[in-house]
Amino acid sequence: MADDYLVRIGRLIRDARQHRGWTQLQLADALATSQSAVNRIERGNQNISLEMIARIGEALDSEIVSLGYAGPMHLRVVGGRRLSGSIDVKTSKNACVALLCASLLNNGRTILRKVARIEEVYRILEVLASIGVRARWINEGNDLEIVPPARLELESMDTEAARRTRSVIMFLGPLMHLTEQFQIPYAGGCDLGTRTVQPHMSALRHFGLDITATGGFYHARVDGGAAPARPIVLTERGDTVTENALLAAARHPGVTVIRNASSNYMVQDLCFFLEQLGVRVEGIGTTTLTVHGLATIERDVDYSPSEDPVEAMSLLAAAVVTSSELTICRVPVEFLEIELAVLEEMGLDCDRTGEYQAANGRTRLVDLTVRPSKLVSPIDKIHPMPFPGLNIDNVPFFAAIAATAQGSTLIHDWVYDNRAIYLTELTRLGASVKLLDPHRVLVEGPTRWRSAEMMCPPALRPAVVVLLAMMAAEGTSVLRNVYVINRGYEDLAERLNALGARIETFRDI
Repeated sequence: MADDYLVRIGRLIRDARQHRGWTQLQLADALATSQSAVNRIERGNQNISLEMIARIGEALDSEIVSLGYAGPMHLRVVGGRRLSGSIDVKTSKNACVALLCASLLNNGRTILRKVARIEEVYRILEVLASIGVRARWINEGNDLEIVPPARLELESMDTEAARRTRSVIMFLGPLMHLTEQFQIPYAGGCDLGTRTVQPHMSALRHFGLDITATGGFYHARVDGGAAPARPIVLTERGDTVTENALLAAARHPGVTVIRNASSNYMVQDLCFFLEQLGVRVEGIGTTTLTVHGLATIERDVDYSPSEDPVEAMSLLAAAVVTSSELTICRVPVEFLEIELAVLEEMGLDCDRTGEYQAANGRTRLVDLTVRPSKLVSPIDKIHPMPFPGLNIDNVPFFAAIAATAQGSTLIHDWVYDNRAIYLTELTRLGASVKLLDPHRVLVEGPTRWRSAEMMCPPALRPAVVVLLAMMAAEGTSVLRNVYVINRGYEDLAERLNALGARIETFRDI
């Protein structure tokens, strides 16, 4: 039992250190001890005194609240408050995790600017560190420097961290060029129903990858002599499927044509990054990509992923449901044009600035000012489509928005098996959300929101939708176990508080 407590303490300290953006060596210097001692503490292999726990907490500016398991994080929300001011959209979560996986292609040093400080990124970094990749936060914790080892230690992979993210599936594309045989654990992340990896297998089979799924692992074998004999036609126009095919094609020394490819924001960011590595990609932004791959890549690259359109949509929805005037800066407008067109038809009062370029030099940004509006339900149903259609991840936010509008709105979330069901959680906050089938809900508005205490839905976007509704509800609400929100949003509660919200983070004692 004592060993178990030491492991739990170690994880708390590790998480606090990573949140601070420190390396083990930096923490060791602050404590006047060795990096190996910090490593032993974080692994639970070192006895640790109360005095040392206090010193670590002081160094990391993070209260270590108990000697045992700290318990899940919760949010207490005082609702009914208007937001005001301006807020910058942070870099894309989905682009950042794809670029971390893509760094495995490069034998040189990779620097990624303003990487999202979220749990999903931390899990991928833990996996990378466990196989020998050196990743450290630089420039006051804003950027990541990634340096690969001479040989990856795949047998030492942190499978616990890998199972907590769906993004680990994107290790398949890079790793197949580095070794003839390897395994990765089944992907985890949000509970969105069964999502098959068959499209990934179908795409990567052209490059000689054969996968057997048994015992909780994907067991991979690679035929190094295989090469695509014809264009690869993806059986699903999925984002991660397209990214995996791109990652495989980037290190294939020849020309690969990928058809029915996603042209979504994270795919485009990955293409821009591959170009920095020297890989020529034709057709970016279309459904046919032609990749001129390289047998080896060894470049020192410096890349800035673009801003997150789904976070931009989250902030826009926050303004709508709280009847606030809010300026959202650095909005990647080309990935929100359909959403904005639908909202303007519903009566949204908003202005946008002229377009300017993101730091990657390619993505178009605007600043968007949203004002309190009397909305009416849309004439047509809300349903996602591949880019340039309405973004799949933005559909849940329309449930909260529709609940503020006059009339009935049909939302058809055909992509995921369970996500529409989670939207019915809004009924506990006063909304009228009727489940028609596992993929469709009917939302009646307007809503008089009311406070409630409830568990966080296990899917990222519905969880944020519930938080936004709590912000609109008079009184005090509690949202329990919000790890899933921290998977995809950096300091969301603190950033909303800076706009006038009242959201307190707490744990059970």
